[in-house]
Amino acid sequence: MHITVVLAVGLDSWRLTSQGSDLRSAGYVVISASSIRDAIEQFKVGDFDLVLLGPSISAENKERLTSLIRVAGSRTPVVCIPNSSGECNSFQDGTIQDNASALLTGMEEILAKTPRARPVPAILYAEMPEGVAHR
Repeated sequence: MHITVVLAVGLDSWRLTSQGSDLRSAGYVVISASSIRDAIEQFKVGDFDLVLLGPSISAENKERLTSLIRVAGSRTPVVCIPNSSGECNSFQDGTIQDNASALLTGMEEILAKTPRARPVPAILYAEMPEGVAHR
């Protein structure tokens, strides 16, 4: 049986902890990233089934991170939890509402229609858009 690994990205540590707890109790493995830089580093070394972008991430950074994932050749689904204004980027593979039931249902639907891919080589630093910090 395959274990589903989720990269959850957000700036709000309380919300990241709460979402991570909900996902873990549903059987997911959750790796949290509290910044875009951390998310890039985690994605480079991890094999994720889904990337979850929280409402505290700006639309620009959601777009930047999704672009990097696609530039790396990954087909990993990227889903967005919209902020209070409803903004999400145009690259995401889905939008999920920010409550435990909708989160789990939405992720199950997206994962069900996404074939499991092979791991992708690390993101090349040369391909990072301007403004993305290097470690």
